[in-house]
Amino acid sequence: MKLTLADLPLRPELVGEEPYGAPQLDVPVCLNVNENPYPASAEVAAEMAEAVVAASFNRYPDREFRDLRAQLAAYLGHGLTPDHVWAANGSNEVMTHVLGAFGGPGRRVLAFTPTYSMYPEYARNTHTAYVTAPRHADFTLDAELALDAIARHDPTVVLITTPNNPTGTSTPREVIREVLAGTDAIVVVDEAYQEFSRTPDATALGLLDDFGNLIVSRTMSKAFAFAGGRLGYLAAHPAVVDACRIVRLPYHLSGQTQALASVALRHADEMLARVADLREARDDLLRRLPQLGFEVVDSDANFVLVGRWSDRHLAWQQLLDAGVLVRETGPAGHLRVSAGTPEEMTAFYAALAKVTAPRTGN
Repeated sequence: MKLTLADLPLRPELVGEEPYGAPQLDVPVCLNVNENPYPASAEVAAEMAEAVVAASFNRYPDREFRDLRAQLAAYLGHGLTPDHVWAANGSNEVMTHVLGAFGGPGRRVLAFTPTYSMYPEYARNTHTAYVTAPRHADFTLDAELALDAIARHDPTVVLITTPNNPTGTSTPREVIREVLAGTDAIVVVDEAYQEFSRTPDATALGLLDDFGNLIVSRTMSKAFAFAGGRLGYLAAHPAVVDACRIVRLPYHLSGQTQALASVALRHADEMLARVADLREARDDLLRRLPQLGFEVVDSDANFVLVGRWSDRHLAWQQLLDAGVLVRETGPAGHLRVSAGTPEEMTAFYAALAKVTAPRTGN
């Protein structure tokens, strides 16, 4: 039987949609998904293997994973306890829990564009209306812009991404404080890239004592070099954590994931040891690309948005033909390039020299 999506009784909002996903291609240099390219040491990898084997496969995992939540709370600091922390299968599932609890039919989630391309899908999948307001021309966000958009759209959830993906721009903590003070909406501060910031301690975590409507979302996929482990988490008031516990699926976090994440957290210093190297690779991109005649957006993350091309897809393809995969995303005419190892960066610059796609203004 020949069957296509058009033959199925899909929900109306799914008709014509395609699955999300950055290209996963077998190329020498992958600089498209903002991973930490430095793997764990052989010693840590061996400990992870032992932990996976020791985890029970015939029994359900710890549904509340309080030991892991205690480790995450200790890593974050700021006086947090396990009751302030929740985790799931990547920050994707964390956001689905948040919108499952605070979004839904008749409710809105507000984001500031350009921003993370999965947000509208989280909204769609939880039957939440997705509304946006544009950032300033330099991709920054201030309290006046945010509060005006909140007053206009009346959302139940507000998303502030800092450093922002795909632009890399950060939102100052005092701006976030002013937004929190000016709304009763749940404000999610997505800090997936905070460890790469020039000021990693300037986190919204320091505002949790003052605002019960604040959620700070984090991930181990980026700085922790744990993308394959799939562990995202949030910090919030315990009542917010309880709301997420209501909508989570039973046993949503496997025993093996819990065991692996626990090992990674015990070796946090080693897992994060290369963050400084990736900051330097990012800063080198910010220095060198303008010298080569490109525009860049000042980034506080482990990637840089570079342009502008009249045909960015052609530029993307020419880089790919040279063995370097970057991400075709963000504002028109731009490509996003992840910070990589010295060898990967050398390969990127060599590939960039071969790009003949026309640039705007040429």
